[in-house]
Amino acid sequence: MKKLLTGALVLALPMLAAGTARADGELNIFNWGNYTNPALIEKFEKAYNVKVTLADYDSNDSMLAKIKAGGHGYDIVVPSDYMVKVMIDEGLLLETKPSSMSNFKNMTKQWQEVYFDKGRNYSVPWQWGTTGVTVNTKTYGGDINTWAVVFNPPEELKGKINVVPEMNDVINAALFYKGFPHCNTDKAQMKIVSDMLVEAKKTWLSMEYGNVERFGKEDIHAGVNWNGASMRARLANPNVAYGYPKEGLATWMDNVVVLKDAKNAENAKLFQNFIMDPENAAMISDFAKYANGIDGSEKFMPAEFANAPEIKAPSWYKAEFIPPCGQDVNELYTKIWTNLMK
Repeated sequence: MKKLLTGALVLALPMLAAGTARADGELNIFNWGNYTNPALIEKFEKAYNVKVTLADYDSNDSMLAKIKAGGHGYDIVVPSDYMVKVMIDEGLLLETKPSSMSNFKNMTKQWQEVYFDKGRNYSVPWQWGTTGVTVNTKTYGGDINTWAVVFNPPEELKGKINVVPEMNDVINAALFYKGFPHCNTDKAQMKIVSDMLVEAKKTWLSMEYGNVERFGKEDIHAGVNWNGASMRARLANPNVAYGYPKEGLATWMDNVVVLKDAKNAENAKLFQNFIMDPENAAMISDFAKYANGIDGSEKFMPAEFANAPEIKAPSWYKAEFIPPCGQDVNELYTKIWTNLMK
């Protein structure tokens, strides 16, 4: 999922290389909001004399709709794992062969062969993490390692919960909580999930993406959230903690891919190789606080990052990738989501 953390919608980063008269081309990146380190962009621009423009989106679905509509002008997007698979299957991506790039050797072995891009012919890791819960432990001192925090919340948290409005994240969390399988077409089970969500929503304050500052200021005290966003909230407020629901939680990975109709494909390939350099990958993680999937990057990051509770998960936790579901499932989920968002 990830990872819109503010309400900003479009940000243009000007040419930052001092003394550069002109750019050797351009690169247009479409990424999640507040998810790109400006210093990384500056470094890339200086290294390759390329003018970078950055725009942002708030969900995989909104990004896909924009790309499929055409006329967007973007070269690079950063979809989550399941969306990479969808975009490959729909013929929207350029086969850039990252596995043949010079910095591919730095990619952590476990990420070199993934279900959504076997052989890494299209994608390069940006960041990866989990979707769990964030809780202000000053407000609530009970067990935070359960989805009950948001789906059957204690009195202390009622009216103080924010749930990120990501359909798949929320429905998958509900399925974990109820012990039901994913990509579920069982109408009886999905009615249970739907009814539970509608009832739980009565105890929520909001369904918004931007939450780091709100947790910091204690405007919200619990919610469905991503681990990196939770770390940023904890750095703003030490009472904030990240919970790993014992019922299970989703792992995700956001990836840099090049669009098939990219006008600056060669610069986009340069960027894919660039972010597989350990020092550059560290810049990505240091900004948004997620792991990056590139070996050696830890040498360029604060020592406490690797041992942060949002990064170093407890030994007992169980997380899994949730592959894309079929059209029938998507239609059912969309119906449940539309009803929830009324």
